[in-house]
Amino acid sequence: MRISELSRRSGVSTATIKYYLREGLLPPGRPTAATQAEYGESHVQRLRLIRALIGVRGLTVSAAKDVLDAISEVETDTHELLGLVFGVWPVAGAKDEDPDPDNSEVSALLAEMGWKVTEHNPARHVITQTLHTLRSLGMDYDWQSLIPYAQLAGKTAALDLDQLQDPADPIEKAERAVLLTFLLEPALLALRRLAQEAESTVRYGG
Repeated sequence: MRISELSRRSGVSTATIKYYLREGLLPPGRPTAATQAEYGESHVQRLRLIRALIGVRGLTVSAAKDVLDAISEVETDTHELLGLVFGVWPVAGAKDEDPDPDNSEVSALLAEMGWKVTEHNPARHVITQTLHTLRSLGMDYDWQSLIPYAQLAGKTAALDLDQLQDPADPIEKAERAVLLTFLLEPALLALRRLAQEAESTVRYGG
């Protein structure tokens, strides 16, 4: 297909496609003339992933290129692939964040749940900081208070990964993982708000 068709199929403008080609995010097409090239389905799939990484996950062009380069190294390893697109661990050559010096509560929670999680998963720091903030505001809240939520999160994670079983192509799987994770997060929070109102109606409503 010509670049105009590639643009139509991928939803990415021709100018942006040319920019991605120059920056190395998208591999060149098969030359058919001095200034023309032919593109295939792999270009459509890669552009959809690029759009998801930049437009949905919010990565810079440079960071998206790093993720794409790393994905090409781990295409046959689904666990590594998902870790990259979820942002669980940094791509090769990137500076890894130092582990949180006070993550004992998170470690205790993970041990209680039986979860094997990398030391540099940024969610560890989020939980640690949240617990500290709650206590600084006078709430008696510790890692054990999170166990029921962790159990629900485990079921949610199982549902998430169930929806990633079908795509065999690693690029398509990566795109689906980004969309289902980052686009669904606001909807999941909204569902919690709806459920809170419904539960409040049952408990306290007239």
